[in-house]
Amino acid sequence: MSPSRRNFSVLRIPCTKPGCNRWFKNKSRYTQHTNAVHPVLSAAPLHAPELPQPNRSPSPIFNGDFDGAGEEDLSGIPRSAQSPTPAEFFGAGDRLYRNYHPSLTGRPCDPEGNFLPPGALPLPLSEKSTNDWTPYRDRLEFELADYIFTKNQTPAAQIDHLLDLWAASLLRAGADSSQVLFTDHRDIYRTIDNTPLGDVKWRSFSVKYTGDIPDEGPTPWMTESYDVWFRNPHQVVQNMLANPDYAQEDFMSGDWAWNQADQIAKDPATHGSMFVPVILGSDKTTVSVATGQNDYYLLYASIGNVRNNVRRAHRGALAVVGFLAMPKTTKQHAKTAIFRRFHRQLFHSSLSFILQNLKPGMTKPEVVRFGDGHYRRVIYGLGPYIADYEEQVLLACIV
Repeated sequence: MSPSRRNFSVLRIPCTKPGCNRWFKNKSRYTQHTNAVHPVLSAAPLHAPELPQPNRSPSPIFNGDFDGAGEEDLSGIPRSAQSPTPAEFFGAGDRLYRNYHPSLTGRPCDPEGNFLPPGALPLPLSEKSTNDWTPYRDRLEFELADYIFTKNQTPAAQIDHLLDLWAASLLRAGADSSQVLFTDHRDIYRTIDNTPLGDVKWRSFSVKYTGDIPDEGPTPWMTESYDVWFRNPHQVVQNMLANPDYAQEDFMSGDWAWNQADQIAKDPATHGSMFVPVILGSDKTTVSVATGQNDYYLLYASIGNVRNNVRRAHRGALAVVGFLAMPKTTKQHAKTAIFRRFHRQLFHSSLSFILQNLKPGMTKPEVVRFGDGHYRRVIYGLGPYIADYEEQVLLACIV
């Protein structure tokens, strides 16, 4: 007796989307095709009385059921919920879609935060005079600082010696020694640090243990001072938003950003603003082997308004904003409760201090200039934190 064989399955199920000529053997393959090429989203369950009602603005809806079975009864649902936010397809083959929040619209405004009429042109990106060399007094000062610090990388002692020779030559020529461009290397470094363009300057603070000391005396980690280096993340994020390389590449996927926007939009003062989620990450790194294995947690920052390919290519969309100190101790004390508590407190208090300048902009919109030349009101928020398992348990305070 020959084994039973399956009958040949013809292509019998067509795709019902206009312009799509695909056919499928079974409903399973049709469903996979629909989810991949023609995403079908449903509105938030506003009409389900037996479930808690999420306070969320409507998501986009794409009509086109497989069998054309009866539609939902929309009676009793507010018309605002029946009219979802329109979606826009884009990309190769129109396989990607995006929709815009009805309240957080990123509307252009003037530097004072007053919204502009539709179609208003942005101000020119460069407003400075061609002869404005601030904080340098003129181009000669800038060229000297650039040569000493960047091109020649002159040591501090040699900078002072060079400036002393310059002052002596001016005195011999009958000029005033005050005409020397810089007084010493500290003056040059201070001027370079105050340059408004380029990277945000680094700052530091120190942290020490201030808790109770055991009766047998302090362990070494209790008496050490831990240096934390950081850059102002508020200025770093503003530089990212002002970067013209990705002025129009605002892109956030998933429900998290939409839900955050719903929460923010509860305050009418935020309407018309733009949500800027700050993405953080940290990783243990050895900064210097020559000075005793100085290990730090490198703190990275990015924003959720740029695509992943831009972030992976850096292009200013990913920046190091901190070096978080790591306390060291012996194996004898590494697993003690008091050391673990201090390790957690050091990590969290450092993050809190570094991020404090972002906090005001999380509740009240601030005006920021973007790379397309327009000003917009923005609301910041803390987004995902990317970390290895070691930093995850440290963040969660479970060890």
